[in-house]
Amino acid sequence: MGSINRRAWLGLALASAAAPLTLARAQVGGLVIFAAASLKNALDEIAAAWAKDTGKPTPRISYAASSALAKQMEQGAPADLFISADLDWMDYVEKKDLIRKDTRFNLLGNKIVLIAPRDSKAAIDVRRGFDLAKALAGGKLAMGNVDAVPAGKYGKAALEKLGAWDGVKDKIAQADNVRAALLLVARGEAPLGIVYATDAAAEPNVKIVGTFPDDSHPPIIYPAAVIKDSKAADAKPFLDYLKSAKARPAFEKQGFTVLVKSNSAT
Repeated sequence: MGSINRRAWLGLALASAAAPLTLARAQVGGLVIFAAASLKNALDEIAAAWAKDTGKPTPRISYAASSALAKQMEQGAPADLFISADLDWMDYVEKKDLIRKDTRFNLLGNKIVLIAPRDSKAAIDVRRGFDLAKALAGGKLAMGNVDAVPAGKYGKAALEKLGAWDGVKDKIAQADNVRAALLLVARGEAPLGIVYATDAAAEPNVKIVGTFPDDSHPPIIYPAAVIKDSKAADAKPFLDYLKSAKARPAFEKQGFTVLVKSNSAT
């Protein structure tokens, strides 16, 4: 489990977002999945379908920034699977010897986009030299934390590559995860935000006003793996289910690019 035992972790987790899931696992059993916040819509649907197909309990899924989930696992949080929104945080937990390396694979791809509230009149040509500071008109740019949250890191890299970062770096409203950044724009608390294309598709109160060129940031890749200390017999079967033809439509409906060839998992 790491440096703290399971009982100590359960006490600590009562104050964290993962607490209900940790307790649910202890009481009910079943898989616990730590997944990037941007996966919520697709993964909720897939988890429900898997439970229906197999007759097993629906997995409990903790959604947060990949950075926060990785740190929780490092501190001993019990989980069976980890799906990160970037390679860096999966590399981090692999270096900490927290995953079964032979189960790791790249599951999905995504894009980052510039969003505005649904009734905004903004239309922005996202390209080298574009004036994002002017488009903000004194408002804040909502992003995931640019030093830790994958969507924030991708966004900062793109703005730097396009020459727009210096003009907006003091105008960033940094959120704990990409869904929190999405909500800032959806509620009209920020005039613009940078999120994944899949997040924009999931929120009816925002619209895409610009798309970042693929070559403006590192490839957006979601790796998945089984946690090394997992004792769940269903961990690997569920991971295989994510590669299946049954799971693919749920990912694609949300706008993800599926990077693996579908298998015949049921």
